Amino acid sequence: MTELDVAMLQRRLTEFAAARNWEQYHTPKNLVAALSVEASELVEIFQWLTPEESARVMDDPERASRVTDEVADVLAYLLQVCEVLGIDALAALDAKIDRNERRFPVGEGS
Repeated sequence: MTELDVAMLQRRLTEFAAARNWEQYHTPKNLVAALSVEASELVEIFQWLTPEESARVMDDPERASRVTDEVADVLAYLLQVCEVLGIDALAALDAKIDRNERRFPVGEGS
C-alpha cells in the first residue's frame, strides 16, 4: 500500500475534479460553502447524542461509517480550499499550534 501524504491527496482531488470539468465550480467561496455543509453533516450525527454516546460513536458500525465518510468529506473540501488558495495546510497548522502554545502557556488558567 502506498503511503498517503497531503500533496498526493490534493493532486488526486484536483485530477478528479479536472476529469469531470468541475474546476469552474471550485472557487474559494464554493469550496468553503461545501466545507461548511459537510462539517454540518458531521455535527448532525452527534447532535442528539449524550457526551457518553458521542465518545462511543465508533462502536456502532453504521454510525462509524457515517462519521468516517463525513470526516473524509470535510478533509477533502479543506484540502481543496488550501490548494486553490495556495495554503500549505500542515505548515499552517504547525504555525497555529506554535501561536497557541505562546498564547496559552501550560499552567496558566488551567
